[in-house]
Amino acid sequence: MSDANSAALYVVATPIGNLEDLSPRAARMLGEVTVIAAEDTRHTGRLLRHLGLSVPLLSLHEHNEAARVEQLDARLVAGESIALVSDAGTPLISDPGFVLVRELRARGRCIVPVPGACALVAALSAAGLPTDRFTFQGFLPAKGAGRRARLEALAAREETLVFYESPHRIRDTLADLATVLGSRSLVLARELTKAFETFLEGSAAELLARMEADPDQARGEFVVMVAGAPPRVEEEAGVVEGEALLAALLAEGVGVKQAASVAARVLGGPRKVWYARAQALKDTPC
Repeated sequence: MSDANSAALYVVATPIGNLEDLSPRAARMLGEVTVIAAEDTRHTGRLLRHLGLSVPLLSLHEHNEAARVEQLDARLVAGESIALVSDAGTPLISDPGFVLVRELRARGRCIVPVPGACALVAALSAAGLPTDRFTFQGFLPAKGAGRRARLEALAAREETLVFYESPHRIRDTLADLATVLGSRSLVLARELTKAFETFLEGSAAELLARMEADPDQARGEFVVMVAGAPPRVEEEAGVVEGEALLAALLAEGVGVKQAASVAARVLGGPRKVWYARAQALKDTPC
């Protein structure tokens, strides 16, 4: 479908710092829509002035998003086009917009992404941590107990962990990361695409010490990236070895109960676990 003059909600990514990152398509769409739903109309107004555009703005943030659905849907039904923008980056990624997009899509309205800047992707692309698999958690809980509980729940995940964090909580978050995840490698991306863009690498304790020595390193918005937990190679190897032993015993006519006892004695671990594995092997057709 054509972008222009279509009754659609355009989800438009805007720069996270450097205004040159706004794509020509995004700039064009901002100028062609009937109205722009913006997280902060003052912030988006500055962007429009930079682009030389004059387009009506309507606030849409976490406190009024649900109430805006009917109003914006009515405008779509009337044939108007709408752009959805957040203060920086891609809407819905730890920013408002999910409620609106979900409700409009459920009503069969056309939703069109206009991709561009996203702090999450920008940070990962330059961090040097594995990116084939990662878990994005947005902002961690503000309070220490909740934050530590979330980190403990994620501690065994083997993929790269990614969070957003604010300057007034970054020290507390690093302290909790050190407590829960120990000396794992971290990369902090700070002030992405701006004049003082910085990537800091080290353990949580090392990065916390660096901030204590140089408070300027705690300024700005952060993307926190943490190396995943090491694979449980030994445990997996033990399972493979144990199943091979069980299969051999069962093939020799040894009963399930006796095979489980042998595996537990030779490899360790609860006999009932080996019994269940042996029974599963016996029940599996060749």
